[in-house]
Amino acid sequence: MGDTLKRRLLDNPIIAAVRDMKDLDEALDSNVEVVFLLTGNLLNIKEAVEKINMTGKLSFVHVDLVEGLSKDLYALDFIINEVKPFGIISTKGPLIKHAKARGIYSIQRLFLLDSQNLKSGISSIIANTPDAVEILPGVMPKIISKVVRKTKKLVIAGGLISDKEDVILSLKAGAQGISSSNKTVWEL
Repeated sequence: MGDTLKRRLLDNPIIAAVRDMKDLDEALDSNVEVVFLLTGNLLNIKEAVEKINMTGKLSFVHVDLVEGLSKDLYALDFIINEVKPFGIISTKGPLIKHAKARGIYSIQRLFLLDSQNLKSGISSIIANTPDAVEILPGVMPKIISKVVRKTKKLVIAGGLISDKEDVILSLKAGAQGISSSNKTVWEL
């Protein structure tokens, strides 16, 4: 399962981060191989994931952001059983661990604000053993390199990625994927 994401990111490291359902069709028409749903609700999330899956792209649902569902293990089980994404994204360690136990690909999202946050984030990654890590903001090459080195995880840089230079610097630092809601980045 993890090899599938790595292979897709080798073909195209850009990930479409969809923040509004009106942008989903544009993401599906782009060259990206992976789509992160950073939006959705109980009524539309299944249809959105089905659309992504039908195109052959990998679908990831940020479970913390699905409206109408609590952020607990039952909501995660609902998403796994009924929505059927390729994987999930969460900032919450218990959800990452539960997803792993259920055999679904998990990406732990980290918002890095300062050195203490970086230290606790690395500890959290080691404790929760996600399949991959998404670091925000993604325009910090030194930090990306440090997280790759210390965790040995697939790292995705996201947040504030706005142009080709940001993409190249993040990839050179060791990120294997770049998530962005910026539609011009989707076409790089």
